Amino acid sequence: MSQGFWNKLKKPIMVLAPMADVTDPAFRRIIARHGKPDVTWTEFVSADGLVLAPEEGRKKLLKDLEYSESERPIVAQFFTSSPENMEKAARLARELGFDGIDINMGCPDKSIEKQCAGAALIKNPKLARELIRSAKLGAGDLPVSVKTRVGYNKEELDIWIKEILSESPAVLTVHARTRKEMSKVPARWELVKRVVEMRDELGVDTLILGNGDVVDIDDGRRKCEETGADGVMLGRAIFGNPWLFAEHIPTTREKLLVMVEHTKLFEKLLGEYKNFAIMKKHYKAYVNGFEGAGELRGQLMLAVDARGVEEVVHNYLK
Repeated sequence: MSQGFWNKLKKPIMVLAPMADVTDPAFRRIIARHGKPDVTWTEFVSADGLVLAPEEGRKKLLKDLEYSESERPIVAQFFTSSPENMEKAARLARELGFDGIDINMGCPDKSIEKQCAGAALIKNPKLARELIRSAKLGAGDLPVSVKTRVGYNKEELDIWIKEILSESPAVLTVHARTRKEMSKVPARWELVKRVVEMRDELGVDTLILGNGDVVDIDDGRRKCEETGADGVMLGRAIFGNPWLFAEHIPTTREKLLVMVEHTKLFEKLLGEYKNFAIMKKHYKAYVNGFEGAGELRGQLMLAVDARGVEEVVHNYLK
């Protein structure tokens, strides 16, 4: 099993979660500039699409895998139920210069589950194990990791997690909820502690990262101490806060100027590939908790490009 860069990192390891239409190349670059995590993940990308899509579709998917050197170490995350396509996607990631490869086995989106991928794999441990082995074949000396949940309809650590650990992935990220629970109930970090114990009982070197309801870096450190996890993955806490990993509390002015910087970068890198409306979920996060935030948000929602956003912010800060 290749640990690659993972065994060079200081613990507890703080990593950025993969989030569709959030951790795109533009936002990742902004995060790297203002508060770099120990490890960055791409959004999840369809391995089937990379292998089978016509040129135009493939080009769009490759855009999701675009990264800058400032984001290293960076892990490419894929979803699929095809071992063959997983191997090919892993090989592609190696060719593109990624530092690691991750397989999504936890996404609850129905369109992903219909492909027998994401969280659907929890119900098919045999296939999940085949996917890990195929990823390792394509990855060469790159480390292969898995992100999943504690079960499908109920907690299934003794069956599901044991199967995954038996394949000795370099890292296992455990979202401390079931597929059925989505994010509707508090994450159960005592289950992360149990996964750490299972890892130790099995005698494998897999690093365990916990995920779910981590509000900031201090909270992450505390959760690692309580559970024995090697690190945590932070997701929702990054919204509107690219300073998260730097533990810097920005002024309102800083927030707004970085929001403009983020918008310009989105337009430059992704303008011809993605709808500008994607940026608006970020505005809701950047613009809150200060006087006049509601009115400013309303104006930003009417903007159709970076120039319009910059103008609105300039007028507010005058």
